[in-house]
Amino acid sequence: MIKDNQQHLNRVHVVVDGLFVVGSYMLSYYIKFESFLGDRNPAGHLSMETYFSALYFLVPAYLFLYYLVNLYTSRRALKLWDEFVDISQANVMGGLGFIVVLFMLKQNDFSRTMIAIFAVLNTTLTTIAHGLVRKLLRFIRKKGYNIKHILLVGYSRAAEAYISRILENPQWGYDVAGVLDDFVPINTSYHGVRVIGKINELGEYLNNRDYDEITITLPLNDYDRLEELVAQCEKSGVHTKFIPDYSSLFPSNPYTEDVQGIPVINIRYVPLTNSLNRLSKRIVDIVGSFLAIILFSPIMLAAAIAVKTSSKGPIIYKQERIGLNGAPFMMFKFRTMKVQTEAEEKKGWTTKNDPRVTNVGAFLRKFSIDELPQLFNILVGQMSLVGPRPERPQFVEKFKEQIPRYMVKHQVRPGLTGWAQINGYRGDTSIRKRIDYDIYYIENWSMTFDIKIILGTLRYGIFNKNAY
Repeated sequence: MIKDNQQHLNRVHVVVDGLFVVGSYMLSYYIKFESFLGDRNPAGHLSMETYFSALYFLVPAYLFLYYLVNLYTSRRALKLWDEFVDISQANVMGGLGFIVVLFMLKQNDFSRTMIAIFAVLNTTLTTIAHGLVRKLLRFIRKKGYNIKHILLVGYSRAAEAYISRILENPQWGYDVAGVLDDFVPINTSYHGVRVIGKINELGEYLNNRDYDEITITLPLNDYDRLEELVAQCEKSGVHTKFIPDYSSLFPSNPYTEDVQGIPVINIRYVPLTNSLNRLSKRIVDIVGSFLAIILFSPIMLAAAIAVKTSSKGPIIYKQERIGLNGAPFMMFKFRTMKVQTEAEEKKGWTTKNDPRVTNVGAFLRKFSIDELPQLFNILVGQMSLVGPRPERPQFVEKFKEQIPRYMVKHQVRPGLTGWAQINGYRGDTSIRKRIDYDIYYIENWSMTFDIKIILGTLRYGIFNKNAY
């Protein structure tokens, strides 16, 4: 039932997206050539028929790009921001591909400005359309329609975490009908979700009730029944998921390799150990930091003057941090505190209303301007634009003994911004939560993920209430 609904919804999405490609393209043509903003001289550009003939190729090409970025898979658990990033990625690829094709065809008279307008309009309008569809689905689900009914098999930490996440996000349209377990008493309740039977009764529940999904959440000591349960679920034709209860050991997206027919699960997969990934990220860091230094040079100059004239001491503050593979380096910042002794510096993190922070320093910290000198750390290869924030040696020694997996963050270059920072874990916040976000980033790195974090920094991270 849900599968049919999803397929119908996907068809609607495809039709709507195709119409928005056409509409955005026609509107971009109007803006460029027919409106008061554009070139209204018909002799100065190609005919309308020539421009519109490109739609025969653009519409299927863009729908294929949307398919490549998984825009037509179930996105119940994703935020609209994630859809915006995917839509933007597809439109950037589409725009660049369009320009490349025109270059190969030696079509120099086709307006590149119009293509740019089209990319912006199509990204914006398609995102708005998907946002409206989300609101419609949320309304429909509140009325009790388009609900996915789930039965959990096995009571474990994974089951509790899954139930909590579903209850925190009612807009997903998930309903956990109950849990089957052999060791937890019947009617035991977790946030209103009850244990309703034993695992050996699964066949009865599959035959007598209409479930859209079976999610196996067995505890570690009961995995020997997994093969039997999966076979039973698949025989019934019900979609089956498996949530492993070993999150403390394995990453959220474990990397499996084949060793002559033997599947091997790596405890931790770090995409940046791949030479090509590492090289591509380093190229982006060099180009990005160089351009950012040029772009922000007026702001850095103004900050330097303000620091110098407002208090005694150096303009640039250098502090030892731990970087890639545990190697120490000197990280640069604009000085935001009064000059201190070495003992005073080791006092700890800056806290709210810290008396050591100068008035100019408080302003620089509030808008993250004090971090801009780290662009030079990035340029020379000590840091990256995106990555876990580097920590001081004394805290590294402390945290590696107290926090499991803490040292994993040093398998990549530290960053100017990171996944933890745009999610609010910055300054005097939970180190454990910060490490969880850092490890997620390390295990799920991609160039797209870096772009998402940079966009998120521009959106959320420049001004942060935890940056004291």
